[in-house]
Amino acid sequence: MKRRAVALLLPALMVAMSVVGSGTPSSAQGDTGVAPDRTTAVGPQYDTTHVYVTPGTVDAFVASWGATFGGTHTDKVLTTVTPTPSRAESELVMSPVGTLSVFDFKTPVPHPFGAERTGWLVSDFDKGVRLARQSGAQLVVAPFDDPIGRDAIVQFPGGVNAQLYWHTKAPSYQPLESVPDNRVYLTPDSAGPFLRSCLRFTGGRIVSDQRAADGGDIGSPGGTYRRIVIRSAFGNTVVSVTDGHLPHPFGRETTGYGVKDLAVTLRKAQSAGASVLWGPYTGGDGRSSAMVQFPGGYVAELHQDSDHR
Repeated sequence: MKRRAVALLLPALMVAMSVVGSGTPSSAQGDTGVAPDRTTAVGPQYDTTHVYVTPGTVDAFVASWGATFGGTHTDKVLTTVTPTPSRAESELVMSPVGTLSVFDFKTPVPHPFGAERTGWLVSDFDKGVRLARQSGAQLVVAPFDDPIGRDAIVQFPGGVNAQLYWHTKAPSYQPLESVPDNRVYLTPDSAGPFLRSCLRFTGGRIVSDQRAADGGDIGSPGGTYRRIVIRSAFGNTVVSVTDGHLPHPFGRETTGYGVKDLAVTLRKAQSAGASVLWGPYTGGDGRSSAMVQFPGGYVAELHQDSDHR
């Protein structure tokens, strides 16, 4: 994604704008145990959550997010970020807790865009696409050119879509203070295939596998679910394996953000126009979390102590 350059911002959608090039993983990520030759990842600060806001609300969303977490954002541009005709206002938001590609479409969103949860910058685009397919992911949008690079969308088992992108000019982003969690909800039937594919592609490792995690974490106190945490050079992934009996809004969020003080952050978010949909809830492990909806409809999980794992 682009920090100040409008040119780098355009493909926010397609590639969640981050760029090829530089990249050592953020120091906030910690040691992933991933050999450099086994992954095309650049670093978690270059991987962006894709946020599709309700039309006309991009400014309100960006202002609310900035007031809550701080950070910077690029200028808003009107551009085409899909391989078929469309128009969208696109903006890159860079905050200490994660990078976001924000899209405010002025035309109908071409299928299957809007279903991808994140954009992963890869150092070698063709190799990245090849490794994804070899890992068991399907290519759902074939590679295409955008104004500043190349993009494709792949789908991992369980219906998890991600965009792969590459930029012709490499930017340099500051390491994140807290690496966000890519939050994936799966059934027991799809968990195994997803894990095999995800781990093979990312070169990641499972750092935690709780077979009876506190159901209160996902809105069902008194129940249990399986919670799996993966770390890789692409960042963190939290897999929730459930029976699908999820209370609203669980399953609507794609990303979880670690903060130093959840109570203070929630007050900032509410003062900036966001709504707390659930929580805060503190589980048996001392981890506190809440579900928040920002202007424009974006739902995010916020939690205190990102190092709880």
